[in-house]
Amino acid sequence: MIEFNGSTSTQEKTLSVAPMLDWTDRHCRYFLRLICPSCVLYTEMITTSALLLGRDPERFLEFSNAEHPLILQLGGDDPAAMRMVAGMALAHGYDGLNLNVGCPSPRVQKGRFGACLMAAPDLVADLVAALGENGLPVSVKHRLGLDREEDYAVLRTFVETVAAAGCRHFIVHARNAWLKGLSPAKNREVPPLRWDWVHQLKKDLPHLTVEINGGFRDVATAMAQFAAVDGVMIGRAAYHHPMLLAEMERALGRREALPDPRVILRELIEYAERWGDTLPAPRVSRHLHGLRFGESGAGAWHRFLDTAETTENAASFLRRGLLLLRRTDQNIVTHGQ
Repeated sequence: MIEFNGSTSTQEKTLSVAPMLDWTDRHCRYFLRLICPSCVLYTEMITTSALLLGRDPERFLEFSNAEHPLILQLGGDDPAAMRMVAGMALAHGYDGLNLNVGCPSPRVQKGRFGACLMAAPDLVADLVAALGENGLPVSVKHRLGLDREEDYAVLRTFVETVAAAGCRHFIVHARNAWLKGLSPAKNREVPPLRWDWVHQLKKDLPHLTVEINGGFRDVATAMAQFAAVDGVMIGRAAYHHPMLLAEMERALGRREALPDPRVILRELIEYAERWGDTLPAPRVSRHLHGLRFGESGAGAWHRFLDTAETTENAASFLRRGLLLLRRTDQNIVTHGQ
């Protein structure tokens, strides 16, 4: 039985999409916003060095107004750099900042950020304090612990230390991060899920906002979490089955009907038209494989998306895709599939 210390109104709960490196770029986020108007979106993790030392930081920071609420996720281990980047985020109009303390990638570990920062809670507290100086809300996304250490007290101490620096929002991926012996992909599947630890964290620290992430692939399982925590973050399931987000909104009482994929595609065409030839078809098409998830015609839709070429702009390609959806739907009605 899940117990909850706090409001039981699902209207007040947070539904969000996890930041996913190489996946949740601005075009993906625009598409997901069309499907789920109420969810909180996050950028891919962006390092402070990319923003402060890179040639073109604007390409990392720019986004469409439709993406709000949008949180900038950052990776780094230098408070001074975090302070400067927070100012850039404020100037660009982000709704909040998120510190990545969960990524187990070896590449990230070399830069001493991501999940390995869980071993340095005082440094994380310093990073949070620096991020919060400009007034933007700050959250931390982290794991339960490192490698095979299984000690809830260590997790709670980490959260309490960081909270003392001003963070009030913790997004917990309910697995450990194994820094040795597992790839980032296997780190999303092999370490056991412990949702109960996240529930206990909220119970022990009810004054904090605790959001849970990890392992949610269907509406019923995800909705059950709202009885124990303040929010649910959906990861790869939102990418592969984006209508899951709309189904979650409906279960939360925020919409009555699911969106029509053809309407979504028409709105996405309008978005792509504003980019013209500067937006090649593959930069959008790669995010759309889940649009017909589980539906008749999904195979034909996937095959069409795989034909995207950089020589065609996204708007032109999507217009052809819309014709395909119309023909497919008409065949389904005609033949009673």
